Order: sequence, then structure tokens, then C-alpha cells
Amino acid sequence: MKNLKFPTAQTILLIIAGLVALLTWIIPAGKYDTLTYNKAGNSFTKTHLETTETLPATQETLKTLNINIPLEKFTEGDIWKPISIPNTYQVVEAKPQSMVEFFQSPIKGIIEASDIIFLVLIIGGLIGIMNYTGAFDAGISWLAIALKGHEYILIILVTTLIALGGTTFGLAEETIAFYPILIPMFLAAKYDAMVPLATIYLGSSIGTMFSTVNPFSTIIASDAAGINWTTGLTGRVITLIIGVIICIVYILKYANKVKKDPTKSIIYSQKEEIEAHFGTKSENIVKLTTRLRLTLIVFTLCFVVMIYGVSQLEWWFVEMTTVFFVGAILIGFIGKIKETIFVETFVKGASDLLGVALIIGIARGVSVLMNDGLISDTMLYHASTATEGMNKGVFANAMLFIYSGLSFFIPSSSGMAVLTMPIMSPLADTVGFGREIIVNCYQYGMGLFAFINPTGLILASLAIVKVGYNKWLKFVLPLLLILTIFTMIIITLQVYL
Repeated sequence: MKNLKFPTAQTILLIIAGLVALLTWIIPAGKYDTLTYNKAGNSFTKTHLETTETLPATQETLKTLNINIPLEKFTEGDIWKPISIPNTYQVVEAKPQSMVEFFQSPIKGIIEASDIIFLVLIIGGLIGIMNYTGAFDAGISWLAIALKGHEYILIILVTTLIALGGTTFGLAEETIAFYPILIPMFLAAKYDAMVPLATIYLGSSIGTMFSTVNPFSTIIASDAAGINWTTGLTGRVITLIIGVIICIVYILKYANKVKKDPTKSIIYSQKEEIEAHFGTKSENIVKLTTRLRLTLIVFTLCFVVMIYGVSQLEWWFVEMTTVFFVGAILIGFIGKIKETIFVETFVKGASDLLGVALIIGIARGVSVLMNDGLISDTMLYHASTATEGMNKGVFANAMLFIYSGLSFFIPSSSGMAVLTMPIMSPLADTVGFGREIIVNCYQYGMGLFAFINPTGLILASLAIVKVGYNKWLKFVLPLLLILTIFTMIIITLQVYL
């Protein structure tokens, strides 16, 4: 059994895609009517199967369609995607996905995910240039000396900062850039690669799970539920603080155990391979010169500018990718790298993350099969009817797990919000609690499954760190159980208090 090789991330996703394609032959196809706001004509477009109807953009129109959302949420751009219209689900002609569609799905997924794929490749090129300059080695040497005996500070600092990014603007895909930088630092501090993986991925996951002002989950979901996003904010802040503390304590416990005895590492068998890959074999101290300091400053500014742009200037992947591309060029000039060497190094760095880019595309292909097979709305319809007649405490916890299940098929937080909130949020009125509880169930449910969701970001993250999915499950499942119990208690308290 020890010699049994666990499938690669790409193979796992292709197996999942095959199962989803099979489901399109079993699960009945169905569709909700959708409503889209047209800014140019200040009107709504109602889509019913293949037909469309233009409606006036008024509050009366929304009321007629049983959509309890203020009109300004559409006109001010808070809701820009098509939303599902309640009570319009109907079974439609099946569109089972054949072998042809199955093999086309990764290609379609790569095309759909081209924005994040290019971001990953450009970041890979930037990392390649940084490694060539020696700035990382110098920075790691300096950090190892500065934190000697207090390396645990790195765990607390990184997890907290990334969680803050997750809770404020949905820091998730962007964390792909952090792994090649932080892994050597943690290895130099005598931790294993699971520790930086956990600090980054768990930090991002717990931050987005307990989002407070995240426009891509809290705000858009609250808007789609017809409530102010500040409703329930205090409770989310409290759960965020407790959740981050739980994750930090869990990581520190594992990290200290590994530091005292490296054989206790879950990935001890890969120790030499990972250290060789991330270049931590050398014990030489690299001097942090003025030029290398300037290089690290420019590199750090890339992330500062990216975070400011996403959170304040409504930037998205094109702008983020451009920041890293410009950063690579500036670092090339600072390091006086010859043009031919710069291009070769940049391309080599990008190619190192090509496998990660393909994983992202294949994962998106699973969603393509779901949408093309017309079973996404069917899953939503049956999820919304499964809770009828439940006690409100049981109902809230059931919604938590329903959202966890739905997130396998709809891993996008904004996509989940606009698709489900108009359908799910009115259910809160029937059981007697505020709609902010449904928003919380959506966030917490998606967040819990995100720790292990193979159609999310975890497989791409594992591919960078060279850690198998089975090893990650062994590490994270005890924490997931703790967080699930904690979340169920919080949801129950919120319902009854």
C-alpha cells in the first residue's frame, strides 16, 4: 500500500469531470428564468429558455417577479450578473454531455479561465527573474537571522495578513504568487513545506469563509438577498477573529512538532525532493546589497499595488497581470539582466507554473459540463425544496451543508451568490429569522468545503508545493472537523439569539 501512487491533480479533476458528465445523463435538466440589468438602456432583460423579454427597470418590475432587491443594487452596479428568478424553475429537454463534450471541457475551461491562467504564467516569469537576481536568497538569509529563535512569528504574521486580504477583498487566486516566495523562507526556518502551504491556503480560506466587507461574497450576496451588507457584520467579525485564532493554533502545533522532530512531518518522505526544488540546500549566507534591496522593494510593491487596485480601483485580472509584467521588466533593468537572458529566464519561470495553469483550466471545465448539461439549476431547485418544514435551527444548519455541496459544482463565490440568493433568501422569511443568516450559511458553507474542494484552488496550490492531495487531506481533515463544529454552533446561536 505504501508504494501505491496517488493520482495527480490533473487526473483527479478529469475523473471528476467524467463523473459530472455521467450525472448529466442521470439528473433531469432544468432552468430558472433569469433577469439581467442593461445599463445602456436602463432596462431589464428577462430570459425564459431561448426567448427574451425587455422589461422596464423599476422596483415594480422586481416586485412582480418576487425579487425583493432594491432597484439601486442593479443601477449602481452592485449586481451585474444574471440572477435567478424565484418560482420559475422548470424541467427542460435533457442535454447529456457526450464523450466529445467531455474531452472538449478542459479546452473550454482553459479558454474561460484564460485570465487567471495568464496571471499565473506571468507571475511564474516574475518569480524566475527574481530567482535569477538572487534577491530571494539574500532576503531569506536576512530573515533567517532576524527571526532566529522566533520563527513562529512568520506563521502568525502570514496567516493573519492573508486572512485580512481574504475577508476584505476575497484574496484567493492571487495567493498562487506567494508559494514560491514563502516556501524557501519557511524551509530555512526548519519547518516543512506543509507549514507555508497551510499558512497561505488556510489564511485565505478562513478569511474568505468569514468575509466581512468582501465585495465578491458578503456584499454581492447581501445585495442579492435584498438586505444591507452591514446586517450581521458584528457577528462575522467575531467569527473571523475566532476562526483565524483556531487556524493559527492548529498550524503552530503542527509546525512545532515538525521542527522538534522532522520525521513527524506528513511529507517527510518528500523532504529532500522539496528542498532541492525550492533551492534550500545551500547554507551560504547571501549578502543583501543595495541593488537586491531595491529589487525586493519593487517586488513587494507589485503586491501592494495589486491589492490597492483590486480593493479600491475595481481592478481585475488584466490589471493585476499587467502589474506583475511591469514589475518583472523593472527588476530586469535594476538587475542589469541582458535581454536574451531576461527572456529565457522569464519563459522558463512561466513554464514552471504551466502545470498549475492547466489544473485551473481543467477545474473550470467541470463547471462548463455542469452548465452545458443544464443540471446546475436542478441541483439548486432540489436544494431549496429539501428544507421545507424544518425547525429553524435545523434548517440553518442544513443550509450550511447544502451550500457546501453546491460549492463543488459552483466554486465561484460571486456566481453562487447571484444564482442562489434570490431563491434561498426568501426561505428565511418562512422559518422566522433574518436573511443575513442565509448569507452566513452561504459564506460558511462554501468556506468549509473550500478547504478540500478539488474544483477550487487547492489542487493548483498543491501542485506548486509538490504535495499530494492525500497528504493534504491527512493534514487538514482534523481542522475541518473542528471548524465545522464551531460553525454549526455559531449558526445555531445566530438563529436563536
